[in-house]
Amino acid sequence: MAAELTVPQLSDKHRSTLDQALAAIRSRAYWSPHPEHPKAYGETAPADGLAAFEAVRGTRFDLGQPGTDGWTGAEVSPFGPELGVEYPHVDPDVLLPAMKAGMGAWRDAGPEARALVCIEILARIGARTHEFAHAVMHTSGQAFMMAFQAGGPHAQDRGLEAVAYAYEEQIRVPGQADWSKPQGKKDPLELGKTFTAVPRGISLMIGCNTFPTWNGYPGLFASLATGNAVLVKPHPRAVLPLALTVQVAREVLAEAGFDPNLVALAVERPGEGIAKTLAVRPEIKLIDYTGSTEFGDWLETNARQAQVYTEKAGVNTVVVDSTSNYKGMLSNLAFSLSLYSGQMCTTPQNLLIPRDGIETDAGHKSYDEVVADLAASVGGLLGDDARANALLGALVNPDVKTRLEAAAGLGEVALASREVVNPEFPDAVVRTPVMVKLDAAKADPQAPYLSECFGPVSFAVAVDSTADALDLLRRTVREKGAMTVGAYTTSADTERAIEEVCLEESAQLSLNLTGGVYVNQTAAFSDFHGSGGNPAANAALCDGAFVSNRFRMVEIRRQA
Repeated sequence: MAAELTVPQLSDKHRSTLDQALAAIRSRAYWSPHPEHPKAYGETAPADGLAAFEAVRGTRFDLGQPGTDGWTGAEVSPFGPELGVEYPHVDPDVLLPAMKAGMGAWRDAGPEARALVCIEILARIGARTHEFAHAVMHTSGQAFMMAFQAGGPHAQDRGLEAVAYAYEEQIRVPGQADWSKPQGKKDPLELGKTFTAVPRGISLMIGCNTFPTWNGYPGLFASLATGNAVLVKPHPRAVLPLALTVQVAREVLAEAGFDPNLVALAVERPGEGIAKTLAVRPEIKLIDYTGSTEFGDWLETNARQAQVYTEKAGVNTVVVDSTSNYKGMLSNLAFSLSLYSGQMCTTPQNLLIPRDGIETDAGHKSYDEVVADLAASVGGLLGDDARANALLGALVNPDVKTRLEAAAGLGEVALASREVVNPEFPDAVVRTPVMVKLDAAKADPQAPYLSECFGPVSFAVAVDSTADALDLLRRTVREKGAMTVGAYTTSADTERAIEEVCLEESAQLSLNLTGGVYVNQTAAFSDFHGSGGNPAANAALCDGAFVSNRFRMVEIRRQA
């Protein structure tokens, strides 16, 4: 296969980016090569991106991959329009052997070449960020700016972060070594040794509905950069962003002289459930999954032939003990509860507030005052419909709406949800958050706050004391897991106690956030998304453990 892109060419283009990414994961300082602002992509980029998105609607998305035995696709935007795109349906008995066939040359290319090819894929995706933003928006329900940032540069950052970790882990061992063991008066024992990072096999990436690129890119690029072929199985309601990704990856692989079938797409027919079928095939050696705890547990139990990485459900908690910036705390929490209608795995759900109230820079505030003031802050933030639409986006599926409506019957409503009309997309289902007051003293093993209620739902839970809040936090993280924990306190002793709970239960903690950084946001190259140490996820995005078991080091010894 003739290469239009050579490794030296790719090195000239991208080696500095790889080096900067390696430096960033070591320093954990802020760095991103992908611009967050839409204007950074050129004057015509917004119109060009929208035109490209519209051009793919109502078409047949032909990737030219083996094993296509039909066409499927039924995506409807949460904002209303049907996308009308048909995708290839595949016969795995044909596709999987074709994917396997290209892995030898991809393995032999080595860690650097693989990393550079992956960075070229990300660069081409980055050049089409406006197009991807519309694809993410109309499959996830994210408002455009969030879809642009989270689905574009932030997702690309996470992909590049995975490439950097994969490269660093593979080069820990030298490619070759001369071994000489002294034998006294005898000649030394001498061997020549080579060490090769050998991929596990075919990797299955099972995409999610809410963040198809942000959650999908770490596993995709971690597997590809470590030499594995990757089969992308998107969520049936969010195919287009990952189909575009596969399209770009196949183009770059072919141009670089590799088999494009190293990356392929598997889209299911309605109700087919091919993830279960694919997950237990012997060819599948790695699985990345984001979604429900039920299916994540099923994968961990049944896909025994594969190394499985899961991000599942958790119950995210904020402990409110005291604050030196009451207004800033309320504002920060209001934004965190509202962003993308709470449809983030990192959004706070349980707000644990002492029933006797808290001390603040604005004086003592009772439990009822804190809850009422937070409700008013959310109401003020979302009082203008234009701003509400820009923050909330649309409910991603009917199940979220059902949970939201049912939440009002779980306790005293401190903040009622209201319907917001989107004038551009009148069919969009847009709702503001609901906040419900509950009491931890009413011991109930089925208490709503002990399970995840995914969507724009939060529980203001009255507790006897901060110590009781920490006990409840510990129990919740240990039994249900948490992707994030937040806390507000002015006490050094309380801060240390909260830290100890999170260290013992492996939960990522944000303390006293009152500015423009929020508990439900994480930055690639610096923040870890999940820890892999509690039931919410068995891996972190991204660390060495996330990539190191995607390959094995194979040694060949030769007599010198």
